[in-house]
Amino acid sequence: MERHMYHYATVCKALQELTEKGYTVDYNLQEDKIINSSQDFTIEEIYRYEGITDPGDEATVYGIKSCEGEKGSFVTGASANNTKSATMVLNELFIKDRHEYNANKK
Repeated sequence: MERHMYHYATVCKALQELTEKGYTVDYNLQEDKIINSSQDFTIEEIYRYEGITDPGDEATVYGIKSCEGEKGSFVTGASANNTKSATMVLNELFIKDRHEYNANKK
């Protein structure tokens, strides 16, 4: 399967492109869905941004799809490390087309 890599200059541009691809739900506003039903979600897109001079400027944008076909985005910052946060749960989710990573999750 051919993989396409995308890089957007800003988090806002990545979110705009994801919206155009049908990722319309803001899972940051529905974080409990991911925390309570993580097995129902797959990460399909990941965009990582690193702060050039300030590690606090780091961010990751996820394109997520539910088992019902609902698609949305989730944005995390560098300081998101609460063990009950959706950010920590995202680390355990299946990532589409990442076979080696997913094999280690079993």
